[in-house]
Parts: sequence; structure tokens; C-alpha cells
Amino acid sequence: MEKVRIDDVENDVQPAAVMRHVTGPLGASDLAINYYELEPGDSFAYAYHRHSVQEEVFYVQSGVATFETVDGPVEVAAGEVIRFPPGEFQRGWNRGEERVVSLALGAPLEYGEQVKLRDCPECGEATDNELDRVVDDDAPGGEATVARCSRCGIETGRWTRGSMPGEVP
Repeated sequence: MEKVRIDDVENDVQPAAVMRHVTGPLGASDLAINYYELEPGDSFAYAYHRHSVQEEVFYVQSGVATFETVDGPVEVAAGEVIRFPPGEFQRGWNRGEERVVSLALGAPLEYGEQVKLRDCPECGEATDNELDRVVDDDAPGGEATVARCSRCGIETGRWTRGSMPGEVP
């Protein structure tokens, strides 16, 4: 048995105000567990994406999360749960004015192949992107996560601790 206090898990650089990877501290081997707090405008993910083998389940504890899906936006309110099977594109946002608190569960632990679609101003369309952690002396904590178009290499997003998450400033 393992027990973890969410506030004792380090906050990660993500497009969310708070994102804590709980998987490792709990010693989970087959299930990804992530805790999120999204301020208005924050997102659960860096891009509209899909996982080839992992299914994802989001339980919204408070607020209302809006998920972009192939069928259009889907709102998930406090006390509701949404599931995305492997291969289904999605990206969740806080489009409201109230903070969203949510748990995300993914199984199996590995994503498999992941496609991350972001708008690329150079290519003129949504393209797959690669994410990379980089040293950024100007960023709080000295690092940033950068999204780059897989086709042309242009930066399409940058996130740092305490920054307003989202698109390239």
C-alpha cells in the first residue's frame, strides 16, 4: 500500500496552474494518475492529441472542463467523468471563470505513439508537434517546455512555471 498527499507532490511545468504526477509517488506500474488545477484559460495538455494505446478518464471534482473532440466541444461538470478510448483526439480546457480541479487516469501507463496537433503559423495548418524541455535562464525555475512543429521546426508554444500557459507569446 502507498499513500500520498497531493500537496506533497512537486508541481510540474504544464499548461495548467497545477499539475502533479501522482503515478511515481504512489508506485503505480500500470496506471497514470495526474492531479490538475486549471485556472481560466488553462489546458490539461499541450495540444489536441491522441494516444495509440492509452485510454484516458477525467474526473472533474470542481468547476467545468470543456473538451475539444472530433464531435465538437463537450462540457464536463463537477461530479462527472469522461473517457477517451485509445486513438481518439481530445484536449481539455477551463473555458469558464471558476478554477477546475480534476484527476486524470490513464491505462496502460505507456501512451504508445502520441500525435500532438497544434496550429503552425509557418505551415498554415495544425501539424504534429514534438515537445522538449529546454534550459531557459529567463524562466522561473530555469526551464521551459517548448512545442515545435514536426514539419518545419518552428516554435508553436512555450510554457514555464508561473507563466500564462498557451500559445507562443
